[in-house]
Amino acid sequence: MQLPKLITITILLISLSNPINSFKLPFQVNDVLPVLPRQISWPVINTFGRAVDLLPSFVGTISPTNGSVVWNGACFGGNEARMEFTEGDDRGLGGGVIYLKTGEAHSWTCMDLYVFATPYRITWDYYFTAREHTLAFESWEEPAELEYVKQHGVSVFLMPSGMLGTLLSLVDVLPLFSNTKYGQNANLAFLKDHMGATFETRSQPWTATIDPNDVHSGDFLAVSKIRGRWGGFETLEKWVTGAFAGHTAVCMKDDQGNLWVGESGHENEKGEEIIVVIPWDEWWELALRDDSNPQIALLPLHPEIRAKWNNTAAWEYALSMSGKPYGYHNMIFSWIDTIGENYPPPIDAHLVISVMSMWARMQPAYAANMWNEALNMRLGTEGLDLYGILDETEKRGISFDELLTIPENDDWVYSDGKSTTCVAFILQIYKAAGVFGHIADSIQVTEFTIRDAYMLKIFENNQTRLPKWCNNGDAKLPFCQILGKYRMELPQYNTLEPYSNMNEYCPSLPPTYERPTHC
Repeated sequence: MQLPKLITITILLISLSNPINSFKLPFQVNDVLPVLPRQISWPVINTFGRAVDLLPSFVGTISPTNGSVVWNGACFGGNEARMEFTEGDDRGLGGGVIYLKTGEAHSWTCMDLYVFATPYRITWDYYFTAREHTLAFESWEEPAELEYVKQHGVSVFLMPSGMLGTLLSLVDVLPLFSNTKYGQNANLAFLKDHMGATFETRSQPWTATIDPNDVHSGDFLAVSKIRGRWGGFETLEKWVTGAFAGHTAVCMKDDQGNLWVGESGHENEKGEEIIVVIPWDEWWELALRDDSNPQIALLPLHPEIRAKWNNTAAWEYALSMSGKPYGYHNMIFSWIDTIGENYPPPIDAHLVISVMSMWARMQPAYAANMWNEALNMRLGTEGLDLYGILDETEKRGISFDELLTIPENDDWVYSDGKSTTCVAFILQIYKAAGVFGHIADSIQVTEFTIRDAYMLKIFENNQTRLPKWCNNGDAKLPFCQILGKYRMELPQYNTLEPYSNMNEYCPSLPPTYERPTHC
């Protein structure tokens, strides 16, 4: 469709939404928004009300134990839904079916769009006709999801008009989280298509025989998981940030020469993601048994950086954080630096706020941990929930998009202490150890993504100094790949000198992820 036609349609729709137009149509403006391009539908929706009006409406939770849920939709009134468990999947978990009956529609052109969500999956469906519809869950992702549905049900949200195009554009995301060969292939295909990754097969053996004597304090571990729940999550993280790795850890040597690994995001026996410092042998054994099929690279520090490494200070900081939670508070804020140049289409701030709203309904404590506290920090407020935060931003005359771009501060203390993601934890160790020298106080490492970290010009740049067991003679890599079938790529590795206020206002749009100098 040509641009003048788009503008004409947009103006027409806005004019029709004005109350002074008193003639009655066989349809409402909102009815046609879902089938229009997103660049039309969202601006029109924005004219109808405040940001809070764009949030999904929480319908309720549906499970076999809570009977039927009844509500009125935007299009259909008198809706009713119930759920039944099913049996017979290959893994013995069974599945479920939601039976959703739509009532009378307010016009002959309208539709209702719903999202059905658990903490383990999000799916959607849309309805044009008044009848009973079915939505099948062929199999639960894992036993934990089955238990969650038994206790809490499947959460149902009525979405604002115009979201359909966004959700349909994300349809290739769903297979990424499958812990199967099909799911792994979906992850590889997604990263090839959206980021230009190649995944060349390495020569065997794919597991290095590591000599701990050749590994030093501060050496960086870049991890890329490509299968299952964590593989799917990391694939999306890579896509939005431009990083070709999805997790990180750091090597540390004690005074006796023993090798340890510091890691934020280590799963303990309770299933919690925490910060740990554990022996190398233990960490490596877990990596070899990880069913997410991790590809792992060791990035040795440059000898000049290693020479000024303060090992006592590094250990002091690492141990002070051990046992604390993973840095969920600031996880998304290292990614979002700009109003519009960090969201790969079809993602935008509207989708971000919709996801936030849904999680706030399903798991309020999790939502508070993930973003509410961090957003309050940016406003200088305390205790506001998402809806209170939106009201406060409106009072101050700033948009939610702008609020998301306010840089994180390393000194902020959250309810459970200072917050560090996997990469921020490593870079905080680097700050303590003296890696950033005199500019350390002017760098907020909680603003760094994994890509930002491995681009730092602090790593070994002479292949002849790499350990003999490194890469099995593969001269294509400037670092050591120690695990994985596929050759790891880290574009622009070891190229960027550290500078003050680094990475606070950087765009990150695929497929090139170009960034201006000193953003």
